[in-house]
Amino acid sequence: MEDKNLYLFTAVAGGLITVIAIVISIVFSVTKKKKVALNSEKWQSFPLIAIEKISHDVKKFTFGLPSETHVLGLPIGQHISLKYTDSDGKEVQRSYTPTSSDDDLGRVDFVIKVYYKNVHPKFPDGGKMSQHLDNLKIGESILMKGPKGHLEYKGCGKFSITQRREKVFYRKKKIGMVAGGTGITPMLQVIRAILKNPQDKTEMWLIFANQTEEDILLRDELESLLSKYPTQFHLFFTLDRPPSEGWEAGGIGFINPDMCRKHLPPPNSTDTMLFVCGPPPMIKYACEPAFKELGFEESEWFSF
Repeated sequence: MEDKNLYLFTAVAGGLITVIAIVISIVFSVTKKKKVALNSEKWQSFPLIAIEKISHDVKKFTFGLPSETHVLGLPIGQHISLKYTDSDGKEVQRSYTPTSSDDDLGRVDFVIKVYYKNVHPKFPDGGKMSQHLDNLKIGESILMKGPKGHLEYKGCGKFSITQRREKVFYRKKKIGMVAGGTGITPMLQVIRAILKNPQDKTEMWLIFANQTEEDILLRDELESLLSKYPTQFHLFFTLDRPPSEGWEAGGIGFINPDMCRKHLPPPNSTDTMLFVCGPPPMIKYACEPAFKELGFEESEWFSF
């Protein structure tokens, strides 16, 4: 009987060890397959594989990674530099935040507003990089390098900000966000990361400022997230030039203290942090004075 029991024990133990070995092998193989495409030290070429028109001047550009099993390798809160050489031999470089994530294997997406020539009187030449991307044909490439940026969101309200080469760590329960125009992309990157993690209970407020209703990037997704997470995500639009009638989705005018008081969390050095991204004049002349008037210290907001 003892020999039989010993035999059974040995068989069960051996089977268990085999199962554990198989699980470890699977986990290791899956992890191993996730190769990182980005390199922060050198420029690499990525081919354009798809273009999707979103509006009259906004398009989604999709670039292929080295293989279908590659991830981009971009930490949440960071961005990428894109570069090309123009017809005069001059390098043109701009930074963008992808709208895809490392959940998307084999590709990286950018939603970009194309600034065409002779549209805005102050900028008759338009945007060099956005027009270059708009003129790329499928199969042509752009140079990329990254990750870049000072903020990295770790999850569950934890993030780090690098200041003067020193990394400072934070943990907040509430994050207020102010975005202007294309400044929405780093905000959406953080919003998505928080809301897709059931363990992350961080509450978010977003004020999204634009010139016109047609300029509101990624509006459908933002409103869908608002509908799905009404107690965790709060959204407010404001327009400089609203339509003459029918604008009921938000407010009117520039960012101001009263708007921030109503649509951002109140200052609390323990629980609250503000993120802001948009045109420098908006940040300098509208956001920062409003934050100060509400009682926020300069250490309680971060500009992308």
